Amino acid sequence: MADALLRKLDEDLLEAYRAEARANGRSLQAELHEGLRRGRPRRRLSKEELLELSKSLTGAGLLTSDSTADIRWDRDTDGGRHLGEPARRDPRS
Repeated sequence: MADALLRKLDEDLLEAYRAEARANGRSLQAELHEGLRRGRPRRRLSKEELLELSKSLTGAGLLTSDSTADIRWDRDTDGGRHLGEPARRDPRS
C-alpha cells in the first residue's frame, strides 16, 4: 500500500475528523482512510456511456426528454392564468 503525507491541514478539519473517529470508534487514520475512500474522484463517463445511460432511463420512464408540450402549454396559457385557473396545472392531466 502507498503512503501519502498531508501537510498544513486546517485545524478545524482535522478536529472534525478526530471527533468523527471517536464517534465511530475508529482511529484517526481509519477515519481519514474512510473519508478519502468516500470522497475519491469518480471516473467520468464517455459520451457513448452517457448516451446509453440516457436511453436506458428514458426507456424505463425515469427520464422525460421532450418538454415541448409543457413549454407550449405554459406559453400559450400564461401558466394557466389565461384559462382562468388560479394556479398552474399539469398539462398532461
